[in-house]
Amino acid sequence: MKKIKTIGIIGTGLIGSGWAARAIHYGVNVIGFDKNTSQESSFKESVNRALPYLKKLTSDLKMPKKGKLCFTTNLNELINLSDIYQENVPENLKLKSRILSEIDLNSDPKKIICSSTSGFMPSKLQKNFKNPERFLVAHPFNPVYLCPLVEIVPGKKTSNHFKKLAKNFYENIGMHVLLVRKEIPGHISDRLQESMWREVLYLLKDNVANTKEIDESITHGPGLRWSIMGINQLWFLAGGKGGTKHFINQFGPALKWPWSHMKAPNLNKKIVERFSRGTKKQTNGKSINEIEKIRDDCLVAILKVLKKHNFASGNTLNIFEKNLKKINK
Repeated sequence: MKKIKTIGIIGTGLIGSGWAARAIHYGVNVIGFDKNTSQESSFKESVNRALPYLKKLTSDLKMPKKGKLCFTTNLNELINLSDIYQENVPENLKLKSRILSEIDLNSDPKKIICSSTSGFMPSKLQKNFKNPERFLVAHPFNPVYLCPLVEIVPGKKTSNHFKKLAKNFYENIGMHVLLVRKEIPGHISDRLQESMWREVLYLLKDNVANTKEIDESITHGPGLRWSIMGINQLWFLAGGKGGTKHFINQFGPALKWPWSHMKAPNLNKKIVERFSRGTKKQTNGKSINEIEKIRDDCLVAILKVLKKHNFASGNTLNIFEKNLKKINK
């Protein structure tokens, strides 16, 4: 397969525009596709809003020349001009399958086809492919332009060749590739997030806390640690000199206590209202754009500190810098 110069973004909403901004900043051309012509302006606006944060993040690096941004309402045009495809349409199995199969049928079988799906298993999506070996899930995290994690999930018919090609491409645009060993609905990270969201909904349902108080229980405590270490490494530290074994002996019995719920509560009007009203109140009158700016400024600062210590997501930045220096020699 030739060098990937252009990525085709199918679906130009929040995730699609995030992919586009990241790709452009790291030197890859972008062509975005959406059937809705009015989507072009918001797509380009979202990309341009994200680019300054990427510039801040890599301000000390000699970055490649920025890629170009194009938009089309013609899927065949995108298919012909792209070297790799990233699908980001709504989480509807029939819709995704139809679009992905159309790309597979009309594109060069040497090109990678990826889906950003947060929950569907790749084997279901590649079921009707003519060339299923080139399809895989590449699931990112919002904001895609700053969060480096991408879960690569192969289907039953995905070849190792295309897994390697995909891994290489995503690393070249500054991402940390997590190769998921076995496909499972929701992959890894979303399953963990959703288990926490279930508990959030129960706390709202039982009127234990409002959304602000629940969020504070994260941002002022474990959330501070999670950007540095994952929960397993934190539990290791919590065990003190005895390590993880001591932690399990001390807290393991609590797993049998009824602290948490496995099933989600029914989303009745009362829960939905508490969730909606609470999150709106938390904005303190700020717009979504204003809150996104705060989030992105903080993310850039955290990532740069982690880079300094070569830890967690900062290690991803250092790996990219190392590879970039090799290219620029």
